Amino acid sequence: MTDSLLLQPAHADLAWLRHVHGGGVRLALDPAARPALLAAEQAVQAIVAHGDVVYGINTGFGKLAQTVIPPGRLAELQRNLVRSHAVGTGEPLPAPVVRLVLATKALSLARGHSGVRPAVVEALLALFNAGLLPRIPAKGSVGASGDLAPLAHLALVLIGEGMCDTPDGDTVDGAEALRRCGLASLVLGPKEGLALLNGTQVSTALALHGLFGAESVFVAGLMAGALSLEAIQGSVRPLEPRIHAARGQPGQMAVAAALRTLLAGSAIVQSHEHCGRVQDPYSIRCVPQVMGACLDNLAHAARVLVTEANAASDNPLVFTDTGEVISGGNFHAEPVAFAADIIALAVAEIGAISERRTALLLDSGLSGLPPFLVRDGGVNSGFMIAQVTAAALASENKSLAHPASVDSLPTSANQEDHVSMATFAARRLAEMVQNTATVVGIEAMAACQGIELKRDHARPVRSSGMVEAEWQHIRSQVAFIEEDRYLAPDIESMRQWALRPPAAWPAPLRQCLANEVPV
Repeated sequence: MTDSLLLQPAHADLAWLRHVHGGGVRLALDPAARPALLAAEQAVQAIVAHGDVVYGINTGFGKLAQTVIPPGRLAELQRNLVRSHAVGTGEPLPAPVVRLVLATKALSLARGHSGVRPAVVEALLALFNAGLLPRIPAKGSVGASGDLAPLAHLALVLIGEGMCDTPDGDTVDGAEALRRCGLASLVLGPKEGLALLNGTQVSTALALHGLFGAESVFVAGLMAGALSLEAIQGSVRPLEPRIHAARGQPGQMAVAAALRTLLAGSAIVQSHEHCGRVQDPYSIRCVPQVMGACLDNLAHAARVLVTEANAASDNPLVFTDTGEVISGGNFHAEPVAFAADIIALAVAEIGAISERRTALLLDSGLSGLPPFLVRDGGVNSGFMIAQVTAAALASENKSLAHPASVDSLPTSANQEDHVSMATFAARRLAEMVQNTATVVGIEAMAACQGIELKRDHARPVRSSGMVEAEWQHIRSQVAFIEEDRYLAPDIESMRQWALRPPAAWPAPLRQCLANEVPV
């Protein structure tokens, strides 16, 4: 059954955005939004009727803003704007991202500051509800003046051009897509083309896509860390709540609490309480400190992105209380660029500490386990090269995590002389998430191997119920390695294991993540 969601301008929360991203929903514009839309449209029409010269309504764009366009050519102006800016390249954006682009563009326009007709918003929602997703090339935006090129490919469909992907996997042109929605191609009114192209919706959608993936690998990383702690028979004393309260970092305290609950009742923990081991390596002992900092960064990024998803981010903006149309710079995506960079740092660190735990498991001097986690070593290499794969991906993520926001390259004859690079900052997150999912999956597989290697199968000592259940789940997908075998399929299975949504994990872990972020 398809759920219905109400699109309420300025009131979309993180849960709402997750629903849109996941698909299987229909969107309906809140009737309360229509008066603001109509008032802004009327304000624009009044400017045209009075013959006032206002940027974006009856002028050229960017460096051509001083060129006044006569009334008879205003429709041509908006159409040409869309066509000329549709210069994107690269692979099409994935469906979850495009769903977010459609929804957040509708959210932005429905604020009533853009001067567009309700019909424009309704056309966006009609495409969304029909599962007809504009083909938007991934590359071509610098994240300043809005995501001009990608959003132009979206706008092309509304004027009956461009291409759309159908729910059946086919591709149709814009005119056919609109026909399937029961709509005719739009003739864009004054400012409507500009309003569609200006805005941060593509970079924001990409960043949200990265955030949701980061949440998955964060939770998987906590579970993998718990499995590794059990495999090396590590200490739970560093999870003592007084330690974390003495520092006061919220994410750190939340992670420590989650791990305490996850491991509560573990007979493995109880079996080595008096082993004399004083301190574990940092990759085990400092999980709350590292993963807690990652959690705090993800929470901050989520707040920024929820705000941006609800924002009026085009230019100029219409203020109907005074009838003014004011030029500004809300299209500059610096907040999104910073948020994406913060997510990138968190994703890289989740993978970095996970890879170090895998290396620890393979080091018999530290773990107490057979070298490379295989009984008949020498003839068998066990996890030796799986760790190399993890190291390669963790290193790759370190390069990808370099802040994109520190770069800027002027465009449009230096009119746009400082840009955010937010779209790339957000786009690279998907690759980083996939890398980290593989790294974390390898760790979890190695940790399960370690637990079994130490387990006396005649008299098995078990972990907690939640950890044992996860061990069994992993074993249902990848078998114990008695002798070397083709491991790539197992690693792929574990990558998918790490990408499960937070809702699929035990409650203590998923509760670390905020379910709602206030607007």
